[in-house]
Amino acid sequence: MPDITGRDEYAALIVRTAYDDEQSWLALLDELGRPRGDGGESEALVHVVDDPVWAGAAPADVLAAARRDEDLAVVFLADATALRSAPHALLALDVGYEDEVLDPEYYRELIESPPAREFRTVPAAVHDVHANLQLANVGFDEFAKEAAAHPDRVLRSF
Repeated sequence: MPDITGRDEYAALIVRTAYDDEQSWLALLDELGRPRGDGGESEALVHVVDDPVWAGAAPADVLAAARRDEDLAVVFLADATALRSAPHALLALDVGYEDEVLDPEYYRELIESPPAREFRTVPAAVHDVHANLQLANVGFDEFAKEAAAHPDRVLRSF
C-alpha cells in the first residue's frame, strides 16, 4: 500500500476503503467538514485519503501505512460499515507502536486483558478523539470503553 503523506499534524486522518456508495461518502464528508465546538467556532481539520488503491483494504493494511507517521495516534476508516450505518460510524484504529520493550508484569496484564485496538465513532466526535489522543489527554482504551458502553457500540461524545 502507498504511504499516507502530507497530513497536517492537527488534522484527523480519514482513509476511505469503500467505494460502492458515493452519496453516503459525500454525506460523511459533509459531516466531517462541519465546524466544531460549542458555537461552531473551530474549523474541522481533516486529511482525507480518497484513492481507489485503498478500496477494500483491511484495517491492518491501513495501520501498516499509518504507522510510518510517527506523530499519528489514530487513523479513521471510512469503510463499508461506516457508509452503510445511519450515523456513518467510522472505524477508529489505534496506531500505537507495539515494538517497545515492556515490563514483564505489565506484559502479563496485557496478555490477560488486552486493550481495545479499535472502536466506532460518529464523524462529529472524530476531532475530539484525534486531538485528545495526539495530546495524550485521554488513552485510546478510554474512548473504546466509552463506545462499548453504548448499545450500538458507537462513540458519540466523550
